[in-house]
Amino acid sequence: MKLLLRWAITAFALFCAAWLVPGIAVDGSGWVLYAIMAAILGLVNACIRPLLKMLTCPLIVLTLGLFTLVINALTLWLSSSIAQNWFNVYYTIDGFWSALWGALIVSVVSVVLSVFVQDDKKDRKQHKD
Repeated sequence: MKLLLRWAITAFALFCAAWLVPGIAVDGSGWVLYAIMAAILGLVNACIRPLLKMLTCPLIVLTLGLFTLVINALTLWLSSSIAQNWFNVYYTIDGFWSALWGALIVSVVSVVLSVFVQDDKKDRKQHKD
């Protein structure tokens, strides 16, 4: 259940990014498009993002973590490209700066909405006591 809720949060965050950033365009409407894009972004974040963070670890340390925003932008941009080329989902990002602003919005919206999702570890600990 928690996975579906986080998937919905990511889909809503992608909707907010498309709505707020002029360089992000969506061809079509409906939540199916955002749900597919959220699934693709989740897979890219699970598979490629750890490798990018490991390779750029010195830059992340040097910039006190701000380079993570660049990694988020690259994964969002890559997810958009995969969605367009492989799945015919047209969530188009028109350049790096649009990807950076979009990634920032997706991150902020996801963090704010994830506050309302309880962690399973906390639930188990409360039930033990």
